[in-house]
Amino acid sequence: MTGVQTCALPILLRLEDVQVRFKSKLALDLGRDIEILDGDRVGIIGSNGAGKTTLLKAVLGMVNYRGKIVRDISPEKIAVHMQQNDYIETVPIRIILEMIIGGPIKENPLVQEMIQFFEFEECLKKRWKHLSGGQKQRLTLILVLCQESPLTLFDEVTSGLDFETRQRLMDKLSEWYAQRQSTVLITSHYYAELDNLVNKILFLDNGKVIDYGKREELFRKYCGNAIIICDRTDLSQTLEKKHSVLHGPINKIVFGCQNEEEESQITKKLSQNNINYRRSNNDIEIMTINAKAAFYKEV
Repeated sequence: MTGVQTCALPILLRLEDVQVRFKSKLALDLGRDIEILDGDRVGIIGSNGAGKTTLLKAVLGMVNYRGKIVRDISPEKIAVHMQQNDYIETVPIRIILEMIIGGPIKENPLVQEMIQFFEFEECLKKRWKHLSGGQKQRLTLILVLCQESPLTLFDEVTSGLDFETRQRLMDKLSEWYAQRQSTVLITSHYYAELDNLVNKILFLDNGKVIDYGKREELFRKYCGNAIIICDRTDLSQTLEKKHSVLHGPINKIVFGCQNEEEESQITKKLSQNNINYRRSNNDIEIMTINAKAAFYKEV
């Protein structure tokens, strides 16, 4: 009798103990190997200065590094969105697009599809200097995605945008990739915007890897089966003595639940005392807070 064999996904990118130093400052020190599989959607998260952009630049060969980076794709074939993208301010957007794609938009079905998908038709007559921040980011996304690369890097794609614009842009990006099999590395310090896009998390802090893995596995590792979040009140604080409490925002109490019975006990008591609460089994922010606390406790 033969068992069903599953084929392992090929490794598209492997980072082996990569270090990047700028003069005397060690900007990135992974301290371990990181494997990116074909089809992975990896959210690279951390605060400003954590090493997120430096990591992308190392992958692209834009900075010198120690260690080894093994790519199944040459750097020039990687599609890239970086934080700074500027074009000639007085040239119409249609001309900019056609110059970059190398021909008329009407002869490029993929670009036409993306213009419609990102609701960009009305912007084609505008000039770069007249575009809003969200419109500039949509143009850059169209130019990046039309390359149809097997590996795309996004660096703070929603930087400088207001909350609603960020959310609309990320919803569009998530919807686009839901229909496609391609690998994505995306940096962000807005954790919630990655919810519908990424399946793995690479958490950096001060250039070091706090942890890396599948979202659901990291959540269970640091938070349990589920978490219950409520405001910190006198009534809710009485439950802290009876149940496991995780690290969280200063004005909140975060209960870590290992099973449904424990979760039921906590929610029942909160409801009986008219305390509003929120349940989650995939909260990236709470997971990272507790992963960071565990990392530095061990260090």
